[in-house]
Amino acid sequence: MVFKRLREEIESIRVRDPAARSRLEILLCYPGLHALFFYRIARWAWIHGFTLAGRFLSHVGKMVSGIEIHPGATIGQRLFIDHGTGVVIGETAVVGDDVTLYQGVTLGGTSLHKGKRHPTLGDRVIVGSGAQILGPITVADDARIGANAVVLSDVPAGVTMVGIPARAVGPGRHTKEFLAYACDAELPDPLLRLIEGLHQEIEDLRDQVAHMQNPTVDVDGTDIETRRPNVDVRAATRSTRKGVSNLT
Repeated sequence: MVFKRLREEIESIRVRDPAARSRLEILLCYPGLHALFFYRIARWAWIHGFTLAGRFLSHVGKMVSGIEIHPGATIGQRLFIDHGTGVVIGETAVVGDDVTLYQGVTLGGTSLHKGKRHPTLGDRVIVGSGAQILGPITVADDARIGANAVVLSDVPAGVTMVGIPARAVGPGRHTKEFLAYACDAELPDPLLRLIEGLHQEIEDLRDQVAHMQNPTVDVDGTDIETRRPNVDVRAATRSTRKGVSNLT
């Protein structure tokens, strides 16, 4: 069972990292794999009541790999921690299958509560380098978290989140396509969208100012005079006088 899981994890790394030239290289040179090895042993000790041994093995794994995984965390199959340095996975965190984490990622807690206080990641989630996912929130399947994002609330399935605090930049879509560092070239540039919105607001303000300076021109540019009904005032006056004289 242990060797089967190890083979699966090595193969998943080979598929997701084009820099991996051989399975032996992955086995010897990938700190994410080493961290998972120590985590599996520490996890066994933890759930069987040997909590101190579990914490100590977790500490050894941290010294070897630079990755801190609490033995109380629940981690699914084929987790890939790329580069790895600075990754922290807290005690009550839950990580689904086929998840990818890059260096500097934190799955942290935001309270002193002893219960669930760390995030839950669904399957196939990708978290870019330096991202912070904090609190007992849920990041649903196929979500993407951009580099250095700070996520403080639930993330729907398939959504890409960027920024501080993180916000959605694209519609939800379920895909099994692997996107390194959660970077999707098809997503709109948030800064470009902001500039376009400001440009449109400026154009609207220009139209309103033009209308105030020249009230004969409507906001849409049409001449107000051309829309007024063509009324013969003299004829209307004569008709009114005639009607009044008939009444008297």
